Amino acid sequence: MVLIPLLRHHLRPYRVPVLLVCVFQVVQTIAMLYLPGLNARIIDDGIARGDIGRIWTVGGLMLAVTLVQVACSVVAVYVGSRVAMAIGRDLRAAVFRTVQSFGAREMAAFGAPTLVTRTTNDVQQIQLLLFMGLTMLVTAPITGVGGLVLALREDVPLSGVFLIVLPVLVLTLGLIIRRMRPLFRLMQERIDALNGIMREQIAGVRVIRAFVREEREAARFAEANELNRQVAVAAGRLMALFFPLLMGIMNLSVVLVLWWGAQRIGDGQLQVGQLTAFQQYLMQALMAVMMATFMLMMWPRSEVSAERITEVLDTSPQIDLSPDAEAVELDLGEIEVRGASFAYPGAEQPVVRDVSLVARPGQTTAIVGSTGSGKSTVLGLIARLFDATEGSVLIDGHDVRSVRPDDVWAAIGLVPQKANLFTGTIASNLRFGREEATDEELWEALRIAQAEDFVRALPAGLESPVGQGGSNFSGGQRQRLAIARAIVKQPRIYLFDDSFSALDYATDAALRAALRPVTADATVVIVAQRISTIRHADRIVVLDEGRVVGAGTHEDLMDSCEVYRQIVLSQLSPQEAAR
Repeated sequence: MVLIPLLRHHLRPYRVPVLLVCVFQVVQTIAMLYLPGLNARIIDDGIARGDIGRIWTVGGLMLAVTLVQVACSVVAVYVGSRVAMAIGRDLRAAVFRTVQSFGAREMAAFGAPTLVTRTTNDVQQIQLLLFMGLTMLVTAPITGVGGLVLALREDVPLSGVFLIVLPVLVLTLGLIIRRMRPLFRLMQERIDALNGIMREQIAGVRVIRAFVREEREAARFAEANELNRQVAVAAGRLMALFFPLLMGIMNLSVVLVLWWGAQRIGDGQLQVGQLTAFQQYLMQALMAVMMATFMLMMWPRSEVSAERITEVLDTSPQIDLSPDAEAVELDLGEIEVRGASFAYPGAEQPVVRDVSLVARPGQTTAIVGSTGSGKSTVLGLIARLFDATEGSVLIDGHDVRSVRPDDVWAAIGLVPQKANLFTGTIASNLRFGREEATDEELWEALRIAQAEDFVRALPAGLESPVGQGGSNFSGGQRQRLAIARAIVKQPRIYLFDDSFSALDYATDAALRAALRPVTADATVVIVAQRISTIRHADRIVVLDEGRVVGAGTHEDLMDSCEVYRQIVLSQLSPQEAAR
């Protein structure tokens, strides 16, 4: 049971509004229970005796009580809805903050589709349960108990109907609810799978079309959609069974009361007004059971959603984000990797093993290797996107795990392998790392990144819109904008993760030449596949199957490292490699 602790924690700031809801719900419930008794007095004391004055007096009192009930109900629903919406907002914010702290390990463990579902659909389930609870569940026990007590006051023998109806109602509905819980969990899992397939197909629509796989992908989506439909239909059948059963039991109880009550009226043991009041109390008590049962029907799905949300909130990221970590200013940018190893969750062996390298300010350090050799992983360890499982990474002599992550990230300008742009404008993207940058600085960064021409050609220039993920720009344009964003930040460490791959050779060479004066005093680490991009680096580190197999200049490695020599000769002729 994680739903109650989750709600208890997040409801603490709203104790006063919740108390206000409870007070108004109690008042309106008492008013509702008071009305059948007044109705009985009108029938027995007014209509049966022909006392018009009594009818007007009691009728006026009924009207006043009804107005109080309506006013209290409106206030309770209004305040309750605001509390429920606020809790939904807080839960989404809490999940979002937690996900923001995740590293690559945690993101890989959960996956983007399920995190989206947990932030939206699962939170919505809890939000709906809370709203229904504040507006219905508070009144249900008071109405049920009050209706039973007042029915006993009207006629004790006739109240024996409750002994027949209530156990049948509770037992029947309890069996339905018990079967619904596993279906609701499966439903949320099927929604995760559906979101995952949809996300893949939207992101890879060009590949799907290029390989003429539309029918296969449509069939895969249809299969996931059908599995989700089957679970939803199974749960819907149980819910559809709930209401006919409830109404059938309630109507049979009314028939039983009328049959038995008519006999007692004929025997002179009961009055017509009392029977009417008893019938209303019976309906109120059964409606209370219905409301409570309806809440219990929603409970299993909300409990499943709470488990999924709590699973995210209770996940401690491998990266230590403790605010108590030492605050330092990493103003030199010297990097040292000492015997670092890293393994992804569930991997049989580490991606990188016992990697050691040094990158100093004023120098360019390149990391090369075959696909899957761990180049990007080493860069991720330096940027502290995840922490080494063995060994250490130091910046300016500080182990990155012993300082605040914000201090590490503040010293780094990262250009990832996939250029990520955010919805907004070109200017807002370029100022992502330094909001106070002037327009002149933005244009200078664009000039260095060889992006000035195409940005000036846009009608709005720096204020030109950027679609989600930079979808309105080509791959090369996105890469150049991402490089310009790193330049605007003016970090002490530049990390380029295969960031020149979408550029032609001429643009690549012009960009690196323009970049050299800007990064003269900074530490530059480049991961690249092109030898032409890194052959003039001050130091080249060669990785093979996660291990360092060579380090030095281009000329040194051509003589001493066979792996590097093979990579070079796969791209250049022997004459070009020797230049």
